[in-house]
Amino acid sequence: MKRSKFIYSLLLPVLVLCSCSKNWVDTKPNGTASSANLWDGETNVLKGVAALYVPFRYESTWGRDLFWMQVASDDLIVGRSKAAAENIKNFVCTGREGYMSTGWHDLYAMLNKTNMAIAGLQNATNISDDLKNRSLGEAYFLRGFTHFWIAYLWGEKAQGVPYDGVEDPEFGKQIPPQLPSVTDNYAIIAADFQKAADLLPLFSSYGPADQGRAHKAAALGYLVKTYAYWAQYDNTKWALIPDLCDQIKATGRALITGQATPSANFKAVFSVDNNWSSEYIWSATSGTQGGSEFPGVVLENTGWGIFNGWGYFQPTEELYDEYEPNDPRREATILKFGDEFTYFGVDRLYYSTNSLSGFQINKYMDPYRYGSNNQSGTNTKINQSGDYPTTALNLSLMRYAEILLFKSEALIQTGQNGADPLNEVRARVGLAPIANPTMDDLKHERRCELACEWTDRFEDLKRWGDYDKINAPLHGRIHTNKTDPASPYTIQTVWAARNFNPNRDMAWPIDPDEISRSNGVYKQTPGW
Repeated sequence: MKRSKFIYSLLLPVLVLCSCSKNWVDTKPNGTASSANLWDGETNVLKGVAALYVPFRYESTWGRDLFWMQVASDDLIVGRSKAAAENIKNFVCTGREGYMSTGWHDLYAMLNKTNMAIAGLQNATNISDDLKNRSLGEAYFLRGFTHFWIAYLWGEKAQGVPYDGVEDPEFGKQIPPQLPSVTDNYAIIAADFQKAADLLPLFSSYGPADQGRAHKAAALGYLVKTYAYWAQYDNTKWALIPDLCDQIKATGRALITGQATPSANFKAVFSVDNNWSSEYIWSATSGTQGGSEFPGVVLENTGWGIFNGWGYFQPTEELYDEYEPNDPRREATILKFGDEFTYFGVDRLYYSTNSLSGFQINKYMDPYRYGSNNQSGTNTKINQSGDYPTTALNLSLMRYAEILLFKSEALIQTGQNGADPLNEVRARVGLAPIANPTMDDLKHERRCELACEWTDRFEDLKRWGDYDKINAPLHGRIHTNKTDPASPYTIQTVWAARNFNPNRDMAWPIDPDEISRSNGVYKQTPGW
């Protein structure tokens, strides 16, 4: 991603905004002398807004750690011995796990900064109306986006998450109140996304230096997702989704098609060359000198001695078996023993001495095909530091295919035929249409299309009530010779059955230390 062109070069002058405490109850009053000048003039406003995007590169957010809560699904296992991650997957966590508590802290710090930006931008001086509107749109989008992640991970019907907006006269004078229900959070989030959509320009209006900024389709896309998650508690929200999906289409968003084969159509989505394709809706930062570590996190541990992959988040046999035999998305998503791929300029067959399931995620491998002769130093698409394995590939958080599937789901849930949007996704990869798809068809399509992405299969299973799939044991392929791509295997249990409790586990526990720091104002997630 090229967001660095307009963000990272601007960071040093805005430390007044970036360096404030990550304590999530840090709601200092705005308008102090140290920050007043931040919103005066075009240069300062651009710097201030650029600072809001910095947390996308944190390991604690979309670099890795928020994904540990998604790995609790049936699609993936932890992949390496990691007690805190295993406790999350097995629902025996406390909330003190760093993968949870640090993510909570950094999301709330990000939320606070967006509140500060909204307050400052409303009174910004010496800038054009167009820049003021766009900047406010970016701040509203990022506030809604951050609040959304906090709400759906830690909120539930019986108890929401803490939130205080700068619009509240008591903002900065109180501990942010814990809302009665996550539906109260969703209502505020939806309003922010709608404000953002009203203010933001089309993605097509951005030049290369501004690609990566919030845009209208991203705001509408997350408004769709907010309503879809809200609909598990209030099914009237489904009726709001189809029109929003059509609005997104009208902005110019579309599936990538027109490649030589259906397989190539799908693989093209996850290529560096198509970071800014028509399918792009929103992504985390990427870049060879900063961005999301995720492509390196899922790469084979030690990267076959060539580059330091971390070896986490390995697919299961259950995910592999979900695909229809002729679905090209299967091989584009999952590497299994004997599959061909290119690694630092050399064609090779996949094997793994480290994978506990016998599989690896394949969707993020495109940047590793560059270079020559198995020499990592010849590859200009990766960060040469294996301790911070970022790449030039955008880490997709939402793409147009998900919008089509949400439209199909909304139509099915409201008693209509969801065939057209669902079959548009299937046709792109050469699969036969389904005349009148059911929810089972929708679930299958969503799983196969979006597997191993940050769309959260675990949240899907919870909102659909598919608890049996969460609890079932998970399997992998155990090969007799882990250095031989052609070695035979047996299918074995690689993760024991779990005990997901819908009366407790619909939301994650809050760090007990945060509850203590609130002097009892906050209540633990029910059941934990």
